[in-house]
Amino acid sequence: MSEPKAPKIEFPCDYVIKVIGDSAPDFVRFVVEVVEQHAPGLSEKDVFVRESSGGRFSSINLTIVATGEPQLKALFEELKASGRVHMVL
Repeated sequence: MSEPKAPKIEFPCDYVIKVIGDSAPDFVRFVVEVVEQHAPGLSEKDVFVRESSGGRFSSINLTIVATGEPQLKALFEELKASGRVHMVL
């Protein structure tokens, strides 16, 4: 038996990205600005922020309209290259 293949994403589509990094007063603004460069048109309802119980980390869920794999790859790479982001899912 072979392993099942992951379902193919049909673009454009709504796509949820989770970004985790150190809490800082400007962290959410920074993440939103980077995401806006790759997927313009975010609204407040598209961004959900949760702080860790100790307040050390911030987790931001953003719902974007994904247009293709190159867009997602560029977005993930820019966020990770910033040095402020620990994980992008």
